[in-house]
Amino acid sequence: MMQSSGDCPDSWQRLCQRIESLVLCHSPSGAEDEIDALILSQLRRLRVECRQDAAGNIIASIPGRDRSRNLAITAHKDEIAAIVKRVAPDGRVEVRKLGGAFPWVYGEGVVDLLGDHGLVSGILSFGSRHVSHESPQKCHQEERALKWENVWIETKLSAGQLEAAGVRAGTRMVVGRHRKAPFRMGDYLASYTLDNKASVALLLDLAETLGEPCCNLHLAFTAREEVGAIGAMFFTRSLAIDELIALEICPKSAEYPLASDETPVLVSQDGYGLYDEALNLKLARAAVSAGLSVQHVVLNGFGSDASIVMKNGHVPRAACLGFPTDNTHGYEIAHLGAIEGCRQVLAAYCGNPGA
Repeated sequence: MMQSSGDCPDSWQRLCQRIESLVLCHSPSGAEDEIDALILSQLRRLRVECRQDAAGNIIASIPGRDRSRNLAITAHKDEIAAIVKRVAPDGRVEVRKLGGAFPWVYGEGVVDLLGDHGLVSGILSFGSRHVSHESPQKCHQEERALKWENVWIETKLSAGQLEAAGVRAGTRMVVGRHRKAPFRMGDYLASYTLDNKASVALLLDLAETLGEPCCNLHLAFTAREEVGAIGAMFFTRSLAIDELIALEICPKSAEYPLASDETPVLVSQDGYGLYDEALNLKLARAAVSAGLSVQHVVLNGFGSDASIVMKNGHVPRAACLGFPTDNTHGYEIAHLGAIEGCRQVLAAYCGNPGA
């Protein structure tokens, strides 16, 4: 990981190290065992009460001064990925998206197949460029967008060898581990899967640094968010939550008036519906008490644990706090100050949510 060329807070360096350890863990939706082991080991090292529920969520619970109220902060631990549709007789592996993954985002390069009996690395392949209109891939050079149906994974293994490794329909594919190490650019961090490994890092930081919160606090590392917030739906059905805050990336785009700087973001509405504006205002006041400001945004092609569970009536009040991110669901870039700022806002709110 590239080091900053200038001075930076020690907390940023610790944050980078924690994010890197999480990013390097493969965690496609529904196959999250690798990151689960890391999260659980860190929570147990911190001596924080934690458990893993039947849906795969990891919940760290910290008793608060007011035992009658429950506040939840979520960060999903799964990453976008692809899923094997078929293994051809010649050993070529065909995959389809799992979450918001696009083949052109990964480009040709190493990907990892999480077989039942071991990891198999292969090359996401688009075919030769030195072709004419007689080859089917020619049109993707000049005319049509590349789709998963047009690409394949070349492993140079036979179908029998892949079967022996447990590569089958349903096997998950993620970007190759050696391509996942974050890249530091001064005050910014760039990486695959900052969505949502950076938020997971912040929840771990909160578990480590928070004292006694104002009310019962549940830090929920949720499963399978990228395929419909399945973990958060189960979690909020199982425990009565008074307020839920999703910690997320926030897409930076020309259609959204956001600065890619150190200022956190509060989302007022997304593709699933409205957030609770009263809760947003309380979070904004918590930011001011921490010496910070926030940006406000309305998003379209976006959803979070918070908006989905509130739309389905599982929680009465929900909010989404995020950090501006370029290239979302790709090679993402975020300002370390904005990531750290989200932690400061949440720490202030957990101390005095009625501010």
